[in-house]
Amino acid sequence: MSSLTLGIDFGTTNTVVALADASGPAHLVRFPAPEGELFAFRSCLSFHQGDRPNDRVIAAGPWAIDAYVEDPAETRFIQSFKSFAASESFSETQILGRRFRFEDLLSTFLLRLRAYADAGMAKLPDRVIVGRPVTFAGGAPNETLALSRYETAFERMGFKEILYSYEPVGAAFFFARELEHDATVLVGDFGGGTSDFSIIRFERHAGEIVSQPLGRSGVGVAGDAFDYRIIDNLVSPALGKGSSYLSFGKTLPIPNRYYSTFARWDQLALMRASRDMREIRALEREATEPEKIARLIEVLDENYGYQLYRSVSRLKEALSGEDAAEFAFEAGSISLKGGVKRSTFEGWIAPELRLIETAVDEALANADLRPDQVDRVFLTGGSSLVPAVRAIFHRRFDPSRIETGAELESIASGLALIGRERDLSRWTMRAA
Repeated sequence: MSSLTLGIDFGTTNTVVALADASGPAHLVRFPAPEGELFAFRSCLSFHQGDRPNDRVIAAGPWAIDAYVEDPAETRFIQSFKSFAASESFSETQILGRRFRFEDLLSTFLLRLRAYADAGMAKLPDRVIVGRPVTFAGGAPNETLALSRYETAFERMGFKEILYSYEPVGAAFFFARELEHDATVLVGDFGGGTSDFSIIRFERHAGEIVSQPLGRSGVGVAGDAFDYRIIDNLVSPALGKGSSYLSFGKTLPIPNRYYSTFARWDQLALMRASRDMREIRALEREATEPEKIARLIEVLDENYGYQLYRSVSRLKEALSGEDAAEFAFEAGSISLKGGVKRSTFEGWIAPELRLIETAVDEALANADLRPDQVDRVFLTGGSSLVPAVRAIFHRRFDPSRIETGAELESIASGLALIGRERDLSRWTMRAA
């Protein structure tokens, strides 16, 4: 077992696991889910009260989503919790009468993930290499805190050697297998919560690939922010955002805070018992466009958040291949449809695009390189398929040098392959 390395890409949206031994390709761990075998495991948890007071039924991945959609009122659903890893303000959350810290959520998730996995995780190797973002999500991320929380969770799994590597570095190792010549490579990894970039020099010596990290950068925005821009500009106005209500003879704007929750679809169900929900119900009588507030109430009462999220994802995917696409969200009595141009969508996500563009330039500056000194550009992650994201690289690099592929598997596989390096300290780090 000492020759095996487990690579884990714990992502905001999906988690992917791979195993590599002393030679050959890395092998993805797969999960025999009800809808078919998969390797990209959704990074989410659900908690449901069992028949006895101290019983908790815990599910993860697609099983957690099914449990939540089936009974949202009685199920606590947690997703995208990686976003809180480096947050000092997040200390714990209460779930069915028990306190869960971040490391508790992560270790619970990892244990459930292992339980659902195929034989690849039946016996864990001693070494695990865990992917970490270049820049953790959040306004003032505490990297040391995040890694200490990771460390606690992975120690509970029983690993004897726990190492960490930047996620785009893992992707670079995966792509390096295809290099036939020495090359300076920039890798862009676009996840759900972060966009990360690394520049690495690969050279062949005596039949082996020798690599040297040159520069890196990252920013805490990615695919989830794109989704929220669609909702905020396309859906929320149809649910009353930007409209008004009458109060004591004055016309006042509907509070924007009611719509900020739409950044996380799983949080919508929590609004039903909140003070905001009571205010929203009262506003329907005073609203100048009551039909919009009625739609908002139905979305919250009937827990249409997941259906809405799926509709937004379909639109984003369609706009990656077409200049215009049709948005369609239908649930209960609600039917929202309309065409969206790609150029309109790109205008909505312009603030995030500027942040990503700045991070790419920072990676080049850190490596002290001009764009024409980069031989290959590898883009991975779902949002790398967004044309406006790709355009950032086409403006800087020769398009013939840019490749996209293995959007979900590259990081985990690359992390596992790093385990073959003679000097792991050049590519990995330990928690402080």
